[in-house]
Amino acid sequence: QVQLVESGGGLVQAGESLRLSCAASRRIDDINNMRWYRQAPGKQRELVATITSGGTTSYADSVKGRFTISSDNAKNTVDLQMNSLKPEDTAVYYCNAERFLINYWGKGTLVTVSS
Repeated sequence: QVQLVESGGGLVQAGESLRLSCAASRRIDDINNMRWYRQAPGKQRELVATITSGGTTSYADSVKGRFTISSDNAKNTVDLQMNSLKPEDTAVYYCNAERFLINYWGKGTLVTVSS
């Protein structure tokens, strides 16, 4: 079992930055993949960024160069630094942990970007 708690969402203006954090209930390096997803109103949930237990990262094309995913094994957290935010980044952001093909989800944190 992995419990996940997201924090850091809020309301910002276009061009500003936010940092989301996901706290996990077990060691991050004991989890195969940690991911951030987002779901905008009326749209399907989409994968935003992934970090593997080995530290390899990958990003959706829509956020590449603006978002950075990182992990802190000492704190068991995974952060998503979001820069140059756009109104289309508005969504509920969910933290996901994949461990031995089982997925665990947080409850999400809302990010709203005004134009």
